[in-house]
Amino acid sequence: MLPTLQIDGHVAYLTLRRPQAANKLTPEDLPAIVGHLETVNGSAGVLVLVVRSEGKYFCSGYDISEVAASSQTEGRSFGEMVDALENCRAVTIAAVHGGVFGGATDLVLACDFRVGVRAAEMFMPAARLGLHYYQSGMERYVSRLGLDTAKRLFLTAEKLDGSAMRDCGFLTHLVDDAAALDAEVLRLRTTLAGMAPLALLGMKKHLNQIARGTADAASIQREVQRTVASEDLAEGGRAWREKRPPVFQGR
Repeated sequence: MLPTLQIDGHVAYLTLRRPQAANKLTPEDLPAIVGHLETVNGSAGVLVLVVRSEGKYFCSGYDISEVAASSQTEGRSFGEMVDALENCRAVTIAAVHGGVFGGATDLVLACDFRVGVRAAEMFMPAARLGLHYYQSGMERYVSRLGLDTAKRLFLTAEKLDGSAMRDCGFLTHLVDDAAALDAEVLRLRTTLAGMAPLALLGMKKHLNQIARGTADAASIQREVQRTVASEDLAEGGRAWREKRPPVFQGR
């Protein structure tokens, strides 16, 4: 079954739904995911996107039988889909409840927050399979995990458990089990959805650009000034003084 999108107020859920095949991604999944991301980008009220999956595994990556035929085809490549996830307007959370392998590791790294359980595991078998990985995926590994860890994972295909995934930065949050995963994702998405939208979404975008070395100082300054003149900044100040939760309007 193709991935599905559900929107509930400020939060959207992108769910991988092929548990019988360890949520392996196929050529048909790529445009479906991109289409869902476009829907999120066009939904002004959505501030958070949770990426999750059904079954035992989070995702086993891209169907290896399709790599030569379609995974690098310009305009519909796997890497372009993952880039679209990284560039999603909303703040993204990957809920990693099980194994994440191959290209799925890049999909997880494209998310702003990566919450996983101790029983999770990951590995990147590109060198073992004979595949040179695409540029943006290697850049994500290096920018998020550092060069030495990227080399370790790409060049040796070493498998990491949940604790090691947290230690190297692959996971931003580590919890004990599925129940704790649900609770932590709920806590995190509630926190994020309560932030001022202009500041939250603007800083998410520009922090990623800074990490890639593509930030534009003039664009950042425009966003700074936009928030300085915003109703939300005034509301945030009032709420702070009145010791109450702010009610932001995104303007």
